[in-house]
Amino acid sequence: MKDRHFDALAVRFAEKIYGGAKGAIRLAVLQADLAEILPERPLRVLDIGAGLGHMSLWLAERGHQVTLAEPAGPMLEGARARFAEAGLDATFIQTPWQTLEGEVQGPFDLVTCHAVLEWLAEPEAILPLLRRLTAEGGWLSLAFYNRDALIYRNLLKGHFRKVSQGLFAGEGQSLTPQRPLDPRQLATQLAPKWAVTHTSGVRVFHDYMPPDFQARAVPEQLLEMELAYRRHPAFAGLGRYLHWLCQPR
Repeated sequence: MKDRHFDALAVRFAEKIYGGAKGAIRLAVLQADLAEILPERPLRVLDIGAGLGHMSLWLAERGHQVTLAEPAGPMLEGARARFAEAGLDATFIQTPWQTLEGEVQGPFDLVTCHAVLEWLAEPEAILPLLRRLTAEGGWLSLAFYNRDALIYRNLLKGHFRKVSQGLFAGEGQSLTPQRPLDPRQLATQLAPKWAVTHTSGVRVFHDYMPPDFQARAVPEQLLEMELAYRRHPAFAGLGRYLHWLCQPR
């Protein structure tokens, strides 16, 4: 298995992920969480796997100095266009994470790594790099595809054989991540070097709603409820993604 990049799927990625409620909820939760912990002063930010630059642009609009690192050229060009349209500057680097350290001047006050781990052949291999690139007293914003939510979704659909055999990985041109993460295993891997200080679920109920209910939902109310319940002890762990804010130990 190799790391998955999105050179040929930039347009489809944009439409599927950010063309509707799913992307809007994801951005809203990530932004609400970050708004709670970011200081007023400008920060040096590194966005690893920056994609089309949605989060980086939001951070740049708040005065932070942002570096976007993305291995897929079409995705990075989309991010560059988005920044140009907004009249904002940033540093754009086309590189996979394996060569990133030689391309940037770390450490950074904030490192964001959103929806990246689940596309890597060996997700745990990137963790030491994230630690080296994050300044003492800085923050790591880590969002990842939640294996528990995928299991629960398949149980609701009655896909019992799939659950029993652990067949959860996307294949080929699918936008289903190839390696959903077990949050307990990831927590164990992070524990020696990181303290996880804030946790939220991303899309804790939206993806379980019947399609006709999704279609009728008022977008503003949907976002309000997802934000309200993103840290509920019974629902947070059902988020299709989990967002963890971490600080170096």
